[in-house]
This record gives sequence, structure tokens and C-alpha cells, in this order.
Amino acid sequence: MDTALEKKWEVYALKYAVRSDRTRRESFIFDDHSNENHTIDYFIWVLKSGNSTIVVDTGYDYDEAKRRNRPIERSPSEALKSININASEVTDVIITHLHYDHAGGLMEFPNAKFHLQETEMSYATGPCMCHETIKMPFTGEHICQMVKNLYSGRVIFYNGIGSIQPGVTVHLIGGHSRGLQSVRVKTDNGFMCLASDATHFYENFLTGKPFPIVVDLEDMLNGFKTIRSLASNDDLVIPGHDPLLKDFFPIEGVSGFVWRLDKGPIKPIKF
Repeated sequence: MDTALEKKWEVYALKYAVRSDRTRRESFIFDDHSNENHTIDYFIWVLKSGNSTIVVDTGYDYDEAKRRNRPIERSPSEALKSININASEVTDVIITHLHYDHAGGLMEFPNAKFHLQETEMSYATGPCMCHETIKMPFTGEHICQMVKNLYSGRVIFYNGIGSIQPGVTVHLIGGHSRGLQSVRVKTDNGFMCLASDATHFYENFLTGKPFPIVVDLEDMLNGFKTIRSLASNDDLVIPGHDPLLKDFFPIEGVSGFVWRLDKGPIKPIKF
């Protein structure tokens, strides 16, 4: 029997920021309603099984919020406290990619090992960063922090598919960023795919509409198929930034910014 299928995980989405000053042209290529408002939410995710805890992405902190003039409602470490997790005690953090809003809180996890695709590190430190447009979603300070983590023995690299713990695997997708990875998680309801920015919104992957920040359009489109194959059904594909998630999944606790995902949606996914 495959023991990797036996361990099941609770999965939580924690919202830390929102931007309402956006239009659909910033979310979809070739959209027919490109000037309409289109809000984006920012999340980190938590996996729990027994005494094991894995955090997926670090969000960004108050310093980065000020640098980019993109305010946050709470820091990732503050959000984690709402479910009784101290960021300084977290030992494993999966970084789906190194964009500022997914790897901008590395310093809040001083004792964690970071799980990252080889391709993403080489991309973020390579000649592609000579192009301002490509460099825009990255922050040099975050990349330098990850390099320091590497030299202190705190980075674990993967090349394609990797196993983090039984029931949790990472899968190289690419498209949005060269080394973007999604996370497959075994739950009581089957396999869930935390897609991260392999699909920012439900509409991206369900209708085949690419997100405009893209390094490889073919990889992004193929990624829509991959993330669907990683989940037991489309309802268990979790986009990286969709405000609709809050309508589909049950809220957890009294904070107002945590949602329980592993129990499945409370109604069919429609957008």
C-alpha cells in the first residue's frame, strides 16, 4: 500500500490583503470586458496533519506593502496567529514562486526550510531579470534573502515533482513564472490542488483565459490542464487570488479571514 496516500491533511486559506483598484485587463488576456472592475485577494495557505504543519507561501510584509504602495490588512505572521501558529516555529514552507506577494515574508519564518523549484531560483537570479517588465513582480531583497537561506542550509530544491511529506507533493507548472509550482494535498475529500498562480482566478483555468503576467504562454495553458488533473475534481482546484473562494468555502473561526478548504465547497463552484 502507498503510505503517501494514507496521511490526510486539513487545508486553510488565510487572506492578508486585497486590491480593489484593478480592472479585468489586469487579470485576463483577450477579455471582452477589460475595463470592468476586478478585485484580487491575497492568501497564504496552511496544511495541518497531526503534529505536522506546512505553510504554503509567505505573502508580503508591511515593508513591501509600503514599497509597492499595496497596503496589507495584516502580516502573514499575524494571520497565522489566528489559527494558533507561530511563524517562528514553522519548520517547512513551500514557496510556489518568488514573486513579491508569495515570497515577501521570508524573514517572518526564521527557523523554516524553504521548498522551491530549481528552475525558479535560476530564473530569479538569471539574465531574464535584466528586463524590467519581467523583473517587476520580483523584489531583489527577497531573492537575496533566499540566497542567504540557501547558504545557511535552509533551501530544499525540486526538479519537477517532489514529495514534501506523505500526502503532499509539489509539481512544476511554469507559465506565470519559470519555476512556478502547485501543491497537491491528500484530504478526506480526495486530492486538492493548491494551484497558486498557475491560475489566479477560477475563470482563468475554467475558460482557458491566460493571466497577463506570463513568461511562457504555452506552459500556462498546459498548466490549466495539469492542475485539473492533480485534483480529484475541479471544485478542489484552489486559485491563488480569487475573491470567490470566500463564497464557496466555509469560514473558519471568528477572525473573518480564514477559510477551511479540505472539507470541500459548501456549494458548486460557479463564477
